[in-house]
Amino acid sequence: MSDKTTIVVHDGDMDKLFSALIIANGSMAMGMEATLYFTFWGLLRLKKKGLTKGSLSKWHLMGLGKLLVESRMRKAKVASLERMMADFKELGGRIIACEMTMEIMGIKKSDLREELIDEYGAVGTYVADAREANITLMI
Repeated sequence: MSDKTTIVVHDGDMDKLFSALIIANGSMAMGMEATLYFTFWGLLRLKKKGLTKGSLSKWHLMGLGKLLVESRMRKAKVASLERMMADFKELGGRIIACEMTMEIMGIKKSDLREELIDEYGAVGTYVADAREANITLMI
């Protein structure tokens, strides 16, 4: 095992994506490698303008909850998802997009922000990466 964090991003809810990026960026800040494996609804967040879409997992309240949380995050000077994703890539973070999910959900490579994606792969790609990690999570 190496000093590595691998996270399955299965859910596209805003708060869960924040959690995945905070953990991944924190891991890299501590000298570890980090990989995010986007699948199912998480993969939708890699679509063009996908980081600005999505709801909260709780307290969505027809969109009002998201607006409230975003307002409180701005006041607390929490970086946006776009900024966190840019930091993740600048720190050397790796993103794998699940090809099986793309096929199931009718997502084409041209639908995605290809500049964010390092590799397109299936479960074997994830397992090979996770096998080397000492931290594996599913969010």
